[in-house]
Amino acid sequence: MEFEIWHIWLMVSIIFFILEIFIPSFVVFNLGVGALFATIIAATGASASWQFLTFSIFTLVSFFLVRPALKRWAYSRSDKTETNVNAIIGRTGKVIETIDPSNNSGLVKIDGDTWQAVTPNSSIIEVGKIVKVLSINSIILTVEQQ
Repeated sequence: MEFEIWHIWLMVSIIFFILEIFIPSFVVFNLGVGALFATIIAATGASASWQFLTFSIFTLVSFFLVRPALKRWAYSRSDKTETNVNAIIGRTGKVIETIDPSNNSGLVKIDGDTWQAVTPNSSIIEVGKIVKVLSINSIILTVEQQ
């Protein structure tokens, strides 16, 4: 089988698109777009200088027009879900040691983890009550009774 120049441009384009999967920066993708357009020009029988000019122009156009749009689309899909300790705010738990500010005591169990707890108005909450987390300061939860 004999390769023509447009076959080579097409293979280069495919390689760039595959590399984009492993190097997600939207830069290699732009090279693939340029190579794809160079494939079309090469298939028409244009000279090598036209092929490289087409490759360069469409790579730059893709870089300045397509890349920003792809980045906006890819990074806007995050669902803004809180993670780590911030995910605990708004959750409910069970008091396993009476929350009493005068004794500086109080423990709450949430998802199997035990947290030190206080109340915003210095009220006492008995063992077994269900509480909701209002905020977190370091390792101390501020909770209110449900």
